[in-house]
Amino acid sequence: MARKLFGTDGIRGKANQEPMTAETALRVAMAAGHRFTRGAHRHLVIIGKDTRLSNYMLEPAMQAGFTAMGMDVVLVGPMPTPAVAMLTRTLRADLGVVLSASHNPYEDNGIKLFGPDGFKLSDAVEEEIEALIENGLLDHLADASSLGRARRLEDAPGRYIEFVKHTFPRGLRLDGLKVVVDCANGAAYKVAPSVFHELGADVVPMAIDPDGTNINRDCGATATEALQQQVVAHGAHLGVALDGDADRVILCDENGQVVDGDQVMAVIARSWQAAGRLQGGKVVATVMSNLGFERYLQTIDLEMERAKVGDRYVLERMRAGGYNLGGEQSGHIILSDYSTTGDGLIAALQVLAAQVESGVSMSALTDVFESYPQLLRNVPANGATAMEHASVKSAVAAGEAQLGDDGRVLIRPSGTEPVIRVMAEGRDQQVVTAVVDEIADAIADIPAA
Repeated sequence: MARKLFGTDGIRGKANQEPMTAETALRVAMAAGHRFTRGAHRHLVIIGKDTRLSNYMLEPAMQAGFTAMGMDVVLVGPMPTPAVAMLTRTLRADLGVVLSASHNPYEDNGIKLFGPDGFKLSDAVEEEIEALIENGLLDHLADASSLGRARRLEDAPGRYIEFVKHTFPRGLRLDGLKVVVDCANGAAYKVAPSVFHELGADVVPMAIDPDGTNINRDCGATATEALQQQVVAHGAHLGVALDGDADRVILCDENGQVVDGDQVMAVIARSWQAAGRLQGGKVVATVMSNLGFERYLQTIDLEMERAKVGDRYVLERMRAGGYNLGGEQSGHIILSDYSTTGDGLIAALQVLAAQVESGVSMSALTDVFESYPQLLRNVPANGATAMEHASVKSAVAAGEAQLGDDGRVLIRPSGTEPVIRVMAEGRDQQVVTAVVDEIADAIADIPAA
C-alpha cells in the first residue's frame, strides 16, 4: 500500500500540524505498541527526544498511547538518536522512539521508531503500523488492570557516555588536544562535551543552551561557520559539529577547514584497513558521495558500494553485504561494530583515535583525497515524471558526454519536496555548472500538466 505517514526517516512534519499533532502521535504509539506486543512479558518502550518545544506536546501523547496498550514506558529525556537505539537493546525493550527532526529548525518535528534489535523499522513494518492506524485500535486497548506505567531513567546520559567512551581504543587518551564541540542546542548538549572531557581533551563547548526554539539555529552540522571561527580563535586541534539529534557529524581541522562525511569515512576506512578491521573490502556510501572519494578507495584496494540517499538504505546494504563502515557525505556515519545507526560522537572519536596514533595534525590526517567539484540544484517540478521527458533525457545524456569518464550526472526526485534534485560532478567546475544549468533549464521548460 502507499505510505501516508512514514517517509525515508520516520514521520516528519510541522509541529502541531498533521501529522505532527498530539492526536496522531497518540495513534502512532497505540499502533506501534500493538504491533510490538509479543508474548506474555511486561512490554517496554524507550522514549527519547531532542530539545524542540513541541516535544512537550508529543512526548506525553506517545506515553499515553503506549500505556493504553499495556506497555511500560521509560522516558530518557533529551538524548541522541543513537543513545536511544543503544538503550533499546541494552534494556531489552520491545521498541524505541526518538522525537526529533534531526537538522531541521525547531518548527519541524519527527517520530523515529526502532525495533527491539535497535535498528530502524523496515518499510514493511511501517506499512503494518499505518494499516493498524487506519483500521482502528479500540478493540486492542489494555484492560484497567493491564495498563502500562511510566518512569524516568535518571542515569541514561551516564550510560550513553560510558558506551561511547568504550568505543575509543583502550590505552589512548586525548590529553593535550583542544576540541571545540558544537552541540547544535540539541539532544547532545550535555553528553557530548562530557565524552571528550572524560577522555582527556580540553573542551570548548558551543550551542549548549537550548531554549526550545534555537536547535540548529546558526549552529550544528548544517551551519558550521561559527564552529570554524571558534576553532581558529581558540587554537583548537579539531572542531566537532553535531546535528540536533547527534546522529551525524561534520568536523573541521585546526585551520577551520570543513571535513565532510566522505572525508571522515576515508580516514576511518584507511585506519581500519591498516588494522585489519574493515570488513568485506568495501565502504557503503550513497549516490551523493564524491567521485574523488570513490577513486581514492580504489587506490587502496577498496571498493565503494552506493545506496540510495538515506542512512537506513546505507545500513541495509551494509547488513546485506556484511560491511562495517558506511555513511553519507552529509555526516551520517554508521560504524556497525558499535552502533545500529549513525552516531556522530563515535565517528568523531574514530578520527581522533587515528590522529592520536599517527601523531599528525588533523589537516594532514584528513587530506586524503581531492574532492571533485560537485554542484547540486533543486529544481521545482510537477512530479518525478519530468525526469522521463525527452528533453530532460537529452540534456542528461549531453551532460554525461561533456563530463566523460571523470564525471557523472545524478538526477532524482526529492522524497520530501516537490523538486527534482540535479547533481553533477567532474574535474572542471565550469563544465559541471554548465551541465547542471542545462538540465535544470530543460526541467523548467516542461509545460505544466
